[in-house]
Formats: sequence, structure tokens, C-alpha cells
Amino acid sequence: MDENALSRSRSRFPDGFRILKGKQEYVTYLENSTVRVWYADTPQAYSSHFHSAVEIIMPLRGEVEYTVSEFSYTVQADEVLIIPPGWEHSLTMGENSARYLFLFEPDPIFGMRDMKLVEGILKIPIYLSGQPDLQETVRALLTQVVDIYDKRDFLWNSMCYSILTRIYVRLGQMNMARLLGKSVSRSSHTDPEIIDSACVYIDNNYMRDIGLEDLSAFTGFTRCYFSRIFKQHTGITYSEYLRNKRVSVAADMLIHSKLQIRDVATGAGFGSIATFNRVFLDAKGCTPSKFRSIYADLDPVR
Repeated sequence: MDENALSRSRSRFPDGFRILKGKQEYVTYLENSTVRVWYADTPQAYSSHFHSAVEIIMPLRGEVEYTVSEFSYTVQADEVLIIPPGWEHSLTMGENSARYLFLFEPDPIFGMRDMKLVEGILKIPIYLSGQPDLQETVRALLTQVVDIYDKRDFLWNSMCYSILTRIYVRLGQMNMARLLGKSVSRSSHTDPEIIDSACVYIDNNYMRDIGLEDLSAFTGFTRCYFSRIFKQHTGITYSEYLRNKRVSVAADMLIHSKLQIRDVATGAGFGSIATFNRVFLDAKGCTPSKFRSIYADLDPVR
């Protein structure tokens, strides 16, 4: 991206930039962090966009209008809306409204072993409305995140994630309890631990040429049964999980190392440059080299 185009796509905030390329937003964060909190109390509108971060809106007064894919939400001052990564959305905040908007990368939370069991449940927008106890709990936790973010004491980013994790644990427990209440079976109690182990196996071996045969042998299940319960408990197929892990590792290497693209592809477990480029483009909306150049063009945010 040339400097003029980059300047046109930037919107300045007190502690960083909002960068748009088409509909894709590249969220910038303070140094050594992947959490950002913005407060606004003036009318604002953001056109349709998407990003790799989770977005949470917490109105303080008035309301915020959201369109997420084909869904519309009018988020009130006692409610919360959580938008997972990759969902195209727009928002409008009118007069006499105030809100906090939270953006954070989900990998630190969903990288935890047991969170894999509820990741699929939490990959659709979550609108907390008509559940006063839950809304009060989540909003109180988000208020703690605001306080930590504003003070920025030592290890504040990790402190924010500790609170955000509590929110996801609460939501995951409630959703899983609801599902198990509908259908309680033997596999509901035994299979999650095995799928948890399979996820750890993938996390530790993503750089190798691992496939369904390896994973089913590792768990002791047949290929068909393993495929079915993996998707049942995670919401995605094993190949999608492996692909997401490899893309996440590659993205981190592109930002934080000077390795050649081919070495990034190999290190992240991709069999060829062509496959790496195709999968990365599909997941991130741009090629690996463009992804690296976009982040390289950013001024360090201090």
C-alpha cells in the first residue's frame, strides 16, 4: 500500500489508527498488546467492514444500531453485543448516546485447551438481551476491562485477557449446559476430553503433514466417528481447525519475523507456496506478502 493510500485509509484515534483496505479493517494495538478499548459519546457511523478481532459493544446510554451480516440489532444501554472475527458489520450511534467498544484478538482465549470445546458455539454473534443477571455480570466484567485498560499497569494486557476469558467461560458454560440439557449421552461426558487432546495434538504438530488417519489413530476412534464428534464439539472440521492454526502461526511470523515467505509457509506447515498463498488469501483477505507490507507500513504505536 503506498503512503498516500495508507493515509487516506487511516482514521486517527488517541492511541492508534483504524486502517481500512476495502471492507477489511486492520486493527492496530498499543505496543505489546492485542486489546483496544474506545469510548465515544458523539454521533458516529461506520460503514460495513470486517476484521480478525472480536468486537464487543457496550452502550452506556442511548442505543447503537448494528447490522451484522443479515441480522439487525438495536443495542440498548443495559445490553451487550459480541461480534466474532470475520463477520461483516456496520454501526450507527445517534445523538445522546455513549458507548464503549472493545476489540481484541481471540487467539489467547481460544488457544486454551478446554475452550476448543465451545469455540464453535461462540463463533456466531451473541446478543445479550432479556437476560438481566447475565447482562449485569458481563457488563460488570467489561467495566473492569475498561479500568485496567485506562490504568495500564504492568501486564495490563494479560489482566484484560483474564477478565475477557471469564466472560467467555461464563457464556460457554451456559451454552454447553443448554445443549447438554437437550441431549445427554455417554459421548457428552467422555468425548470432550479426547477431542481436547486431539486439539493439543494438532497445536503441537501443525508443522507436520498430519491428516485424518493420524488424528483418528491418536484418539483411537474410527475416521468417521472422529470427524463427526470433532465437528460436534468444536463447530468446525478437523481440517478447518488445522488450517486456522497454520494461518494464525503464519500471520504471527509475518508480523514478528523477517523470514522469507517460503520459510514462513514451511514453518507453519504448508506443503507449498501456492497452497499457502491460496489458504492465507481465503482466510485473511490478502496475500501473505501484502499482509506483511500492511503491518510493516504502520508507525509503531507508543
